[in-house]
Amino acid sequence: MKMKVFLISLIFLAIDIITKLIANFYLELNTSIKIINNFFYLTKVYNYGASWSILSGKQIFLILLTLVMLVILFFYEKRFQHNKRNTFVFSMLYGGIIGNLLNRIIYGYVIDFLDFKIFGYDFPVFNFADIFIVLGIFSLIIAIWKKEDECVIKSRR
Repeated sequence: MKMKVFLISLIFLAIDIITKLIANFYLELNTSIKIINNFFYLTKVYNYGASWSILSGKQIFLILLTLVMLVILFFYEKRFQHNKRNTFVFSMLYGGIIGNLLNRIIYGYVIDFLDFKIFGYDFPVFNFADIFIVLGIFSLIIAIWKKEDECVIKSRR
């Protein structure tokens, strides 16, 4: 991991940790605060699983899976071109993944608090780490589509 990726990852991690601490301190569990009626609420929930609470209660498995994914991501990062976007992408991924991992290790659950209701659908409550992970994955897909993950392979030929 390049130093720049590491440092930017710390910024994303700090954003996630600070917002979760604020939410955990100021919000009551399973209680919503209306920010924008019928659209955005702050609702503190404890997620004992992964996305949409799948694998709920399987904390050891989720921690081990996350550690494996971090190792794979670390080695996969080396295949990518070193540009600003990819630096940002991997920083978001590391920051988000580690943010949720720390919650699982420390508390046994992930603190979620961002609650959106769009077109009558109440999305699962999430946090900033989830945003970083989703944006990172979509950006990683774009980088792969642009064949930016083949730079090391081509340079070895």
